[in-house]
Amino acid sequence: MLAKLELKLKCEKELTYQMSSLFHGALMELLPEKYADYLHISSLHPYAQHLECREGNWYWVITGLNKEAVKILRLLGNTEVKHINTTVGPEQEYFLVDKELYKQRKDLVFCGRTLIGAPAPKGQEMEDHYFGALKPRVAAYMHDLDVELWKLGIPAKTKHNEVAPAQHELAPVFDTTNVAVDHNQLTMEVMKKVADKHGLVCLLHEKPFEGINGSGKHNNWSMITDTGVNILDPGKTPAENTQFLIFLTAVIKAVDEYADVLRISVASAGNDHRLGANEAPPAVVSVFLGDELTEVLKSIENDEYFAGSRAVQMDIGAKVLPHFVKDNTDRNRTSPFAFTGNKFEFRMLGSEASVANPNIILNTAVAECVHQFAEQLKDVPDDKMDDAIHELIRKTITDHKRVIFNGNGYTDEWIEEAEKRGLYNLKSTPDALPQWIADKNIELFTKYHIFTKEEIESRYEIWLETYSKILNIESNTMVEMVQKDFLPSVFAYIDKVAATAVAKKSVVSDVSTASEGKLIKELSQLADEISTGLETLKADTAKALATEDPLANAKAYQTVVLSDMDELRKSVDAAETLIPDALLPYPTYDKLLFSV
Repeated sequence: MLAKLELKLKCEKELTYQMSSLFHGALMELLPEKYADYLHISSLHPYAQHLECREGNWYWVITGLNKEAVKILRLLGNTEVKHINTTVGPEQEYFLVDKELYKQRKDLVFCGRTLIGAPAPKGQEMEDHYFGALKPRVAAYMHDLDVELWKLGIPAKTKHNEVAPAQHELAPVFDTTNVAVDHNQLTMEVMKKVADKHGLVCLLHEKPFEGINGSGKHNNWSMITDTGVNILDPGKTPAENTQFLIFLTAVIKAVDEYADVLRISVASAGNDHRLGANEAPPAVVSVFLGDELTEVLKSIENDEYFAGSRAVQMDIGAKVLPHFVKDNTDRNRTSPFAFTGNKFEFRMLGSEASVANPNIILNTAVAECVHQFAEQLKDVPDDKMDDAIHELIRKTITDHKRVIFNGNGYTDEWIEEAEKRGLYNLKSTPDALPQWIADKNIELFTKYHIFTKEEIESRYEIWLETYSKILNIESNTMVEMVQKDFLPSVFAYIDKVAATAVAKKSVVSDVSTASEGKLIKELSQLADEISTGLETLKADTAKALATEDPLANAKAYQTVVLSDMDELRKSVDAAETLIPDALLPYPTYDKLLFSV
């Protein structure tokens, strides 16, 4: 198996790091045609290659892509495995709304989310949508979506209602990460196109509606060998499964040391509305392992014998039916990074995002930690290897157990505890992004030639600029909707109520008009608040727009403009509840969420 090939290049023209793709093409041209086709069709990746410059000289370096993982398996005595792939199964959540109603909402058209709107009388509290049958129109959409995805070779499988009304989910069969990333990108495009044919619009924004759940994209991640073994499968005796424990602790170490960039990998203006909102994991990155695995790691840390735990039976009440054995991992819905049997489920991703960046970061971080393990074990004699591995696992657990948390991640107590443990709590995108250019993270990505330093810095500025532009568009859209559409509706209704009061008096002079007077007073007060809020929002948006520094610009939008929008929305939503639907300039939540 190719371990490493390094060629010193002599060339007249100046090279760049990006030109390695040309070298890759040249290398594939030199391979026998049938073998090159086989590698392509089988999605095999037998090598990785890159250009690097050292002391003025350029080198073309070709290595095994999975070198670090295979290296550690060799040290564990596994001589059969030649290649390891990561696999991903992204669960895609989305909303479906009627297309004609969608067209009447400027905020949905321009921003992908509603900026104003009072809640419907019913939300998700009954859980009847989650557990209910698919509506015929939705079922027809899902059927056609499956067909179109299958035509493209995308193995769409699971489909069902989600928690919020009008919310649904699609999940494919797991695939190698590169393929899964491409498939998910195609899936999002096809979802929108198929929805259009059914007179629907597919909303992929992370928080299209206030007061009900937003949409995420759970990234189910694991590692599998070319011999078909899932490295993260603990089997029946995880305490004795050295291979599993080595890779498990490597992942724990990676999540702890690179929690900041994992948080950044899911950071966006839309996803900020979800994280920590009692519907998605908090912004604190932690690892859920479940009771048994946690006890296994504790016993290793304390050099104690793990007696194991008996399988816990689930009492289902009916005595005539057999008992089911409870999964030791459980399914902690509040954990950002949960072990779920034989994989990790990274649950912080937003529904609109590509799964590429989270998996680039996760794969690179784990590769670095596995590399460190291999370096520590490479010179250990065979007769001392077991003790060395045990000590390595024990020390890793001790150093990184702070990131393990099996409790309720939604509570304030956990946020306080996380702070005591020294874990990051990067609540917003502007809070998180500066960590992207931290020295340790630049070192990680340049070491493995994932990004150059210049690419890292450019991404930092682009992400900040994108965040600010999104909030600027939202602010402008809100101003237009409220100023040009909503306020005129408020005044029109005040006129209508006043006219009713005058008409009553003209018929019966001593009739009471107290209810009309009360309504006019309440609407007039809200109209004043809305007008004041509009002026504040416009002024603060102009100040933010004029801020040149990218980080200060993003911070201004996050701390000032977004707060102005929230305050303005309160007054608008309160006024909306007092105005008849026929006079409102847009369809309300009850129509959007319950008309499909």
